[in-house]
Amino acid sequence: MLSTMANYWAARDWIITVLTWEGQGKRPFYPLDPRVIYRPLGLEVASTNSLHALLNNARRVVALRRAIEITAPQVVISFGDSTNVVSVAAVTGLGVPLIVSERVDPRAGGAPRVWDRLRRWTYPHASRVVVQTQDVLPCFSARVRRRSRIIPNPVSVPPNPCSCAGRVEGSEPTVLSMGRLVPQKGFDMLLDAFAQVALRNPNWKLDIWGEGPSRSALEARARALGLEDRVHLCGRTQQPFDVMRRASLFVLSSRFEGFPNVLCEAMACGLPAVSFDCMSGPRDIIRHGVNGILVPPGDVTGLATVLDRLMTDAKERDLLGCRATGVAERFGLDTVMTKWQEIIREVVQ
Repeated sequence: MLSTMANYWAARDWIITVLTWEGQGKRPFYPLDPRVIYRPLGLEVASTNSLHALLNNARRVVALRRAIEITAPQVVISFGDSTNVVSVAAVTGLGVPLIVSERVDPRAGGAPRVWDRLRRWTYPHASRVVVQTQDVLPCFSARVRRRSRIIPNPVSVPPNPCSCAGRVEGSEPTVLSMGRLVPQKGFDMLLDAFAQVALRNPNWKLDIWGEGPSRSALEARARALGLEDRVHLCGRTQQPFDVMRRASLFVLSSRFEGFPNVLCEAMACGLPAVSFDCMSGPRDIIRHGVNGILVPPGDVTGLATVLDRLMTDAKERDLLGCRATGVAERFGLDTVMTKWQEIIREVVQ
């Protein structure tokens, strides 16, 4: 998302500097416009204990403050809870407006308790707090809510948008999912659901794109379910739309989300989409029964039932896929970036 925003503004002759914790010489996975100034600060260091974590983050505050002073920006935008906390500390006293952006629903409890406490202490000192859905606002104090704004993620539209669902000719019937291989994404539940319908749909396969620490556990689970020949953990891709065009059905099996870009992108490609109705995100994108299907959170049997129905009903898949493409207009890049620019004008003025 950061890359999308940076590239959008660089193309409009804004001077954009991207600062990350990554090591020197490392390039971002998502490509940046050549006009974007990229500065890795070399502070992506794992902490072995609480004291080490405190020292690492103190170094980050000092390094980030120095980098902001050198850059002399009109506004700073920070992404992610722990980085947001560090950014508030770094800009204190500099007179630079700071917009912090929450990327995942805080109710999910993914952050250690200390970061949750620090977030409550520091967010009131940010110029604005951006959240992705209305559901997240009650997580914050009245003081923070008054300076909060709701901005969904923009949808990256495929180069040749589909007007209706349809696979690349000759491709196998495929259930597609995509995301980092971590427990949050619920791929273990997706494997269990697919296992329940695999025998009744022998011509279908499941492709999961992404990489992460849960790969070995997911491979073992697929073997235990007897699905090793029909489930493929395909790794990372920088061409998600090419992958989506070859699929027949998209599933988001997450336990929690912020605002799932991949769901929007799949729908923009004309893919019929099924998602757990997890906290934040999917229900803001999918209109149940109209442009996709929502399944109660964590209901593996319910997910299997919906998969079985859609796998055997091409007509329903096509109808959902045709309606799904409307997300490209609802969450279009220009529409969403206009909201960001309004906030920037507010804090700069």
